[in-house]
Amino acid sequence: MSDVIQLAYFAVAVVFILGLKAMSSPVSARKGIVWAGYAMVAATLITLLKPGMENYGLMITAIVLGGAVAWWSGKVVKMTDMPQMVAIYNGMGSGAAAAIAALEFARGSMHGGFAATLAVLGALIGSVAFSGSCIAFAKLQGIMTKAWRLPAQNVVNVALAGIALVLGGAIIFGSTPASEMVIAFFVVALALGAILTSPIGGADMPVVISLLNAFTGLAVGFEGYVLGNPALIVAGIVVGASGTLLTQLMAKAMNRPIKNIIFTPITGAAAGGGEAIGGSMKELSALDGASVMRYASKVIIVPGYGMAVAGAQHKVWEMAQLLEEGGVEVVFAIHPVAGRMPGHMNVLLAEAGVPYDKIFDLEEINADFPQADVALVIGANDVVNPVARTDKSSPIYGMPILNVDMAQNVIVVKRGQGAGYSGIENALFFKDNCRMLYGSAQQIIGEVITHVKALEV
Repeated sequence: MSDVIQLAYFAVAVVFILGLKAMSSPVSARKGIVWAGYAMVAATLITLLKPGMENYGLMITAIVLGGAVAWWSGKVVKMTDMPQMVAIYNGMGSGAAAAIAALEFARGSMHGGFAATLAVLGALIGSVAFSGSCIAFAKLQGIMTKAWRLPAQNVVNVALAGIALVLGGAIIFGSTPASEMVIAFFVVALALGAILTSPIGGADMPVVISLLNAFTGLAVGFEGYVLGNPALIVAGIVVGASGTLLTQLMAKAMNRPIKNIIFTPITGAAAGGGEAIGGSMKELSALDGASVMRYASKVIIVPGYGMAVAGAQHKVWEMAQLLEEGGVEVVFAIHPVAGRMPGHMNVLLAEAGVPYDKIFDLEEINADFPQADVALVIGANDVVNPVARTDKSSPIYGMPILNVDMAQNVIVVKRGQGAGYSGIENALFFKDNCRMLYGSAQQIIGEVITHVKALEV
């Protein structure tokens, strides 16, 4: 029976990896998610069949309750709220890994050795990822609207990490750990995750979510070794490795080392510096905006978080279709860190029905902006700020951006004149070829659609 179970775990691991591979392309991503889902169900059923398993009633009850909550939340949560849903789901995974370690500590089965070391590391990483994910959720949900930074923040971080490691070492090499020591270990680890994440602003949030996801994978993989469960080991390692690679790619897209994102984050309070920007923002009417785009040859649309907040993706695609019917070439440009999680804009555009072949990444589209008659920016800010190329004193200097300012005309849909989520003023808005359409993207694009239809008559 044991050989059959191990063979089944191996098959599950292969399907996990194939599912992840399929997720690398928008065309096959849905198929990959389904495969991975079936693999998770199979791994759960196989685990229930292992000899020596007990408490089937509690396990099945937990699976049913957790599955029901997940199914319900997956159905009712809006696509615009998906980043915070991903953050909290990630937190649940890391919290579960930490809870597994806590149970092993309570049993007194962790004394010295490699398994005990991995259990402590999994508990530490899982606790940090859990509390960090909860903070990320609170920020994205709007519950926590301010970035909190302690005096001597990095000193506190190092001190908490040191205390957690000392307590972890005591748990590994000591006799049966006292409950007070275990509780202190988890309290310090949870505090470390919360304090690490609290100062980080929205500009860095996509990278942070990806990093926390990598932490969760590592924690799950470590605890899988402790439990002797190959499915958890493989799933954790795959998630940890892919999350780490994605984090590195996202950090590269911002031209910011990961250590800077964690220890010197860009926040509204810390986003000062940079050269003074001259000129003024110039407003445009919806009618004029519709006219400029209707009689253009090529329009590049750059969506951002403002489009997500307004839920305007369906209106944007409706407008794009109208322009295409009039002979205008319309494509979409996506920055790697646009939105509040990796792939956020791609998901929203896919929901609206935008074909994959009309969506281009930064490297694919940047050379096209000088040939574009209009670049329409909808709620994006830092990813189109030209100071990243020109102002060495700016906090975002060196970050690869979409070359929106090189288009013949730039139209920016924005709710107001304030700075972006990072708190950095955008020089694009003051350029001679840029005009502002103020208001909610849902309302403004609706007005543009009305005028485009009128121009067709």
